[in-house]
Amino acid sequence: MRENGAVTSATRQPETPASPMVPPRLIATDLDGTLLRDDKSVSPRTVAALAAAEDAGIEVFFVTGRPARWMDVVSDHVHGHGLAICGNGAAVVDLHGGPGTHRFVKVRELARENALDAVRLLRDAAPGTVYAVEQTYGFYQEPAYPKLHMETPDMLAPAERLLAPDAPGADEPVLKILAYHPEIDPDAFLTLARLAIGDRANVTRSSPSALLEISGPGVSKASTLALCCAERGISHEEVVAFGDMPNDVEMLTWAGQSYAMGNAHPDVIAAASGRTVANNEDGVAVVIEQLLAQRV
Repeated sequence: MRENGAVTSATRQPETPASPMVPPRLIATDLDGTLLRDDKSVSPRTVAALAAAEDAGIEVFFVTGRPARWMDVVSDHVHGHGLAICGNGAAVVDLHGGPGTHRFVKVRELARENALDAVRLLRDAAPGTVYAVEQTYGFYQEPAYPKLHMETPDMLAPAERLLAPDAPGADEPVLKILAYHPEIDPDAFLTLARLAIGDRANVTRSSPSALLEISGPGVSKASTLALCCAERGISHEEVVAFGDMPNDVEMLTWAGQSYAMGNAHPDVIAAASGRTVANNEDGVAVVIEQLLAQRV
């Protein structure tokens, strides 16, 4: 889940075909830095490509670190089933109702015990870390957590209080916790957190700053996408995936065809089977158009 604000794309990169072997049945695309341009818009070319894919019988899944309440950027472009995977796999959401009326189809929560363990372990390993808690409908944060998300938190308190059994919203599932450090290099912070937390939770990042996203054990974009595909009888070979940041790596590795954006993180480039141009150059649309042309 990126901070609100422009993310500078890299210069134009050469496209590398993913050498499709199996006709795709599902397209899974990240949003920020991938489908969306840096101004958070969906270009007319991309809108047309998504609609053409659905018309050709290919399902389109938005797979993002964003919470459901931030899905208004694509609510106008929902076709077919209208499902999205949010919170890095923590929730499957039906977008048909539009902003504010999204229905949770599946929730893969982070147990509060695991969340408290992660907070404690990371505080010990990286003093100065501050936290926010993302729930299905609520957002809570520590007083020192920076204003990254352009929204007013429902409560300000230490993470231990926010995650307590009697905390406000305690009957609501925790989707993930956010951990921010003002000084540590983002990649170094991710490595440190994974070592410190171990198998108590899944740790990733999608922000250019040292902002980590901590979900339940085994919860990722890839694992939830795999569940959704299994329910539809779709194999991983029939999936085409797009992404740009470390939280996309597992999904790109799992999919039969995968594309790193021209502005992608080096780990994403290494994980993907192909490469397209940057998000500001409609890299997702470029590939979809090529895939559809091959079906003619």
